[in-house]
Amino acid sequence: MVKEVHSQLKKVFDQLAPHPLQSWIWGEFRRRQGHRVFRLGVFEKGQLVRGYQITFHQIPHLPWSIGYLPKSVLPTKEVIAALRQIGQKEKAIFIKLEPNQINSLGARQTLKNLGLTPGKSFFTPYTSVIDLTKTPDELLASFKPKTRYNIRLAQKKGVTVQEENTDSAFEEYLKLLFETSRRQGFHAHNAQYHRLQWKVLKASGLPHLLTAKYQGKILAAFMLFTFNGKLYYPYGASTRDHRELMAPNLLMWEAIRFGQNHGCTSFDLWGDTAPNPPPNHPHFGFHRFKEGFSPQLKEFVGTYDLVINPLLYSLYLLADKIRWKILRLQAKIRQL
Repeated sequence: MVKEVHSQLKKVFDQLAPHPLQSWIWGEFRRRQGHRVFRLGVFEKGQLVRGYQITFHQIPHLPWSIGYLPKSVLPTKEVIAALRQIGQKEKAIFIKLEPNQINSLGARQTLKNLGLTPGKSFFTPYTSVIDLTKTPDELLASFKPKTRYNIRLAQKKGVTVQEENTDSAFEEYLKLLFETSRRQGFHAHNAQYHRLQWKVLKASGLPHLLTAKYQGKILAAFMLFTFNGKLYYPYGASTRDHRELMAPNLLMWEAIRFGQNHGCTSFDLWGDTAPNPPPNHPHFGFHRFKEGFSPQLKEFVGTYDLVINPLLYSLYLLADKIRWKILRLQAKIRQL
């Protein structure tokens, strides 16, 4: 049986969630943004055994919406039927699904058999994962020599790392985040998005802000999530100042130790490029930094759209291409 999950099952829903984007508190954050949130559950013998959190995002100035189901377990035929029914009520053009499922022929065939259409990814199709069950010595030995050298250099030069879950530290981190996005030329959510996220999530214990400082100045900061025994790295930021101190390298190492101290068994770096990106790839620098810690690169099954309105879906795809051309142009202009 597939039916809506209510708040009395919030704890069980979270225990079954495979990713922070499927956590109950993340849904509340999305609700506070003004999006409509639905939580479906698969029940067997009256017990919740799988959950699916879907958000619907209104298209500005238009009566239609777009649904988004990120990082869930694979859907079933009954779940797809329930999603279609909700989507029709919400006047959704389509619902985008990005399961938290490693790529395989079987998984792709399952999604194809459900009548889903391969779509454009919102969430990166790859991620890198560090095994936190290894000892610190084993982890250090697995890193690239240059990464180990940079960690020791930062320690020797007096860079320190600490957890700072204060609003003032968050504001400093936010400044660094936008400095980084301008420097790297990538599109980022606005300050209102990040401040609301911090406000809603921090009481839940999900986010942790780690900072790397030198002589009292924050040189780098990571926003980390701990959820169901895993550590995640959704956001990172750094300044150009004192780049020779290699603060981000030490910060990543201390993040790994932080995860181990909190009982996490793996560290999901939230996203990565496809294997062996060329040097001119826009995210080559991020990939090379992560690669220094010798993570395992994993590929997800991909992105699939449940099309509700075929005609409007075709028009949306055309408009989306134009929108992203404009956003990329704006990012390049900010770099100038």
